[in-house]
Amino acid sequence: MTSAMSNIRILVVDDHTLFRRGLTALLQRDPQFEIVGDAGDAGEALRRAEALQPDLILLDNHLPGVNGVDALPALLEAAPRARVMMLTVSEDEQDLAAALRGGACGYLLKTIEGDALSVAIRRAMRGESVVAEEMTGKLVAAYRGAAAPQSAPAPAAASRLDALSPREQEILRGIALGQGNKEIARSLGIAETTVKIHVQHILRKLDVSSRVHAAVIAAEHGLG
Repeated sequence: MTSAMSNIRILVVDDHTLFRRGLTALLQRDPQFEIVGDAGDAGEALRRAEALQPDLILLDNHLPGVNGVDALPALLEAAPRARVMMLTVSEDEQDLAAALRGGACGYLLKTIEGDALSVAIRRAMRGESVVAEEMTGKLVAAYRGAAAPQSAPAPAAASRLDALSPREQEILRGIALGQGNKEIARSLGIAETTVKIHVQHILRKLDVSSRVHAAVIAAEHGLG
């Protein structure tokens, strides 16, 4: 785990040279980020990861030869202390599920703003799982597809859900559908800041650290 004061050493893996250069330039604006190398395919990424031992690998999925998702186990073996975050254009729920099952700590889309990417990297280095807000609903759908129909929801989680107010349950349904705070606020006719406060209460009551985990609990119990 990287402390708040030390540099975060990053390896950028993407098959588009211009994108790698642009992303590198963007991240280097933050004094805490050190771009230690880049790679254009899975084979080169493995060699660089083993040699450089980065703290974080930003990994595209659509690579020539071997997809990023398929390269995940080998990358994590080559750099066991590294965290791997997908940064891709793919909004496919199967790619998302495969990445998280393969050990990725996050799944972000290339449409993400630079400031949001910096925040996501820091969250990942704190041990959090970071998934693009737009992908939350698809994660829930993938989870539902993989879950056994006869599996029963955990009693503890059901009890925590009962502790939510009716308004908090409405907001949790929105989270499970992949809606952002602004969209939830619009659909319920309340202020976005009010939604943010409710979300914090929901995460605390469910004893989870992310919207993604909250959405999975909601899916398990038929919300959303």
